[in-house]
Amino acid sequence: MDLKKFLNDRKKLIDETLEKIIPPENTFPPNIHKAIRYSLLGGGKRIRPILTLSAHELVGGDYKSILPFACGIELIHTYSLIHDDLPAMDNSDLRRGKPSTHKVFGEAIAILAGDALLTLAFQIMTDLNLFNDYKPITILKAVHIIAKAAGLEGMIGGQTVDIETQGDAFDLPLLEYIHTHKTGALILGAIKAGAILGDAGEEELAALTKYGETVGLTFQIIDDILDIEGTKKALGKSTGLDMVQDKATYPRLLGLEAARKRAKELTEQAERALDIFNHQKAEPLKQIARYICERIQ
Repeated sequence: MDLKKFLNDRKKLIDETLEKIIPPENTFPPNIHKAIRYSLLGGGKRIRPILTLSAHELVGGDYKSILPFACGIELIHTYSLIHDDLPAMDNSDLRRGKPSTHKVFGEAIAILAGDALLTLAFQIMTDLNLFNDYKPITILKAVHIIAKAAGLEGMIGGQTVDIETQGDAFDLPLLEYIHTHKTGALILGAIKAGAILGDAGEEELAALTKYGETVGLTFQIIDDILDIEGTKKALGKSTGLDMVQDKATYPRLLGLEAARKRAKELTEQAERALDIFNHQKAEPLKQIARYICERIQ
């Protein structure tokens, strides 16, 4: 399959759906809506919602029928980026190749825009009028997975430890806790939600869970490497922040080569986790796993 075309086609569908589900820029009060649209529609690869759609399709679902739900996950991801960039967090002035939301709209509006995106995500994902073909209990289960991934047991927990351990000594278990929670949790949640909405069986869900765990950890390991070796132009965001803030990262603990090796091993595990599925149908997720790992090449 042509992965580039696949990702571009799915991204186009997601971007079109995002335009439909968020309020117009001139909605009152206009400043908050401008900030939301600036942050959400200003780029991004849409990997998380693409993973949701792909997992759903792999277990036999119609991916187009859950586009609004998948877009809700992108809203949560964008909220996290807005808040991550704030001076009290990572203090980053650049995101997706543009000035960060707080640099354009001020810190107060940026905080509110993040809050608005988070709550709007759950408003959309629980709008049963958008999901007429799905049982309410199925929607509830999928939303519960996403709430856990975005909250104390996921992103918030991971970000808290990430902030509180800056400059401290750390070991591999602590590092993996941070990475699997602050980044991996929402990636895993996006995959599991797509599978649950597709009525995945126990074996299918277990396989996709293993895939999601390994892909989520790989994603953050590669981010750690790119923070050292990547460029601001290529990544669309500031680099070198991990070192400045003395964060817990794979390269800092194991070195760059060992971090690369670990990412490759995890990618191979992710691909093997999908062996229970039809090879052709699993190919999109397998290639996405490779794509995530190969961002360093």
